[in-house]
Amino acid sequence: MQLSDFDFDLPADRIALRPAKPRDSARLMLVAPGAATEDWRVSDLPALLRVGDLLVLNDTKVIPARLKGRRLRVGSDVAVEATLHRRLSPHTWTAFMKPGKRLAVGDRVAFGSTVDRACLAGALDAVIREKGEGGEVTLAFDLAGPDLDAAIAERGAMPLPPYIAARRAEDVQDQADYQTIYAREPGSVAAPTAGLHFTDDLMVRLGSAGVGIARVTLHVGAGTFLPVKTEDLGQHRMHPEFGEVSAEAAAAVNATRAAGGRVVCVGTTSLRLLESAVDDAGAVRAFAGETAIFITPGYRFRAVDGLMTNFHLPKSTLFMLVSAFAGLKAMRAAYAEAVARGYRFYSYGDANLLWRA
Repeated sequence: MQLSDFDFDLPADRIALRPAKPRDSARLMLVAPGAATEDWRVSDLPALLRVGDLLVLNDTKVIPARLKGRRLRVGSDVAVEATLHRRLSPHTWTAFMKPGKRLAVGDRVAFGSTVDRACLAGALDAVIREKGEGGEVTLAFDLAGPDLDAAIAERGAMPLPPYIAARRAEDVQDQADYQTIYAREPGSVAAPTAGLHFTDDLMVRLGSAGVGIARVTLHVGAGTFLPVKTEDLGQHRMHPEFGEVSAEAAAAVNATRAAGGRVVCVGTTSLRLLESAVDDAGAVRAFAGETAIFITPGYRFRAVDGLMTNFHLPKSTLFMLVSAFAGLKAMRAAYAEAVARGYRFYSYGDANLLWRA
């Protein structure tokens, strides 16, 4: 398929800059095969599921992965910004840096403020070990392990998506808004945004409705925001991300399907992880490792029956995934209806519940 197959018009005023309050008051479009779309609220989710269904949540936690600093050379230094992407070891990360052309292997970068002495420049230093295409580099930090984590937490900022950051600055409210209520495993540089709609009350009501919960972990990398640059989708390569499906979570998925229940992923991240952990017979196995699975129309889903997700960017790998799941024609029609009916798009926007075509 071609990249242009996944393009659509989206007015700028449909891009949500703040989430709904309360979280579960966001709108929810129901998309089922052969049926007209329906308008609901996320708070209605217990009524849309059945006793014995299983929701699969991604419990990754967003870290403050955007770091500002200065590239240090004898006689000159340049302001730089890094968005951490993927941890390689206790002291090394890949990152997207700008201005990328001003950086070279061996350069030293000091992250932190030179004015605010509570955040001393030099306390979070790194050396550029490798440099790739598109501004991606490998940073080797002086600190490692928990010490590095603490320094990043102190000096970093919440990595808001580019389409929000371009229109307003990150603020203290985003530290809560851009995190799911069930986040517990630090490592993502982008939120699994479908999960942002959940509240404590909604979780209680889902349990009372007989809906099960399984938790998996996929650490979302900054590559999720990179545009697809090739018209031929067969030439596109996803950035790998680390994920883990516990034996307990795998057993819950398999037991649900064996009992006739439906497995519903909250977010494309948990779906991609389960589809990376399933065997040819449809059984999900315990999994711990990297996945770079790229799902486009024609893919045969083996582990997932339903998907709750947000409304995604034109020509994005995420819109390709939902088109594979519910059908390209159905998703193009649903997105056109969402635009016409005032749904809010992207990370802080509304959601849709898709049943597999």
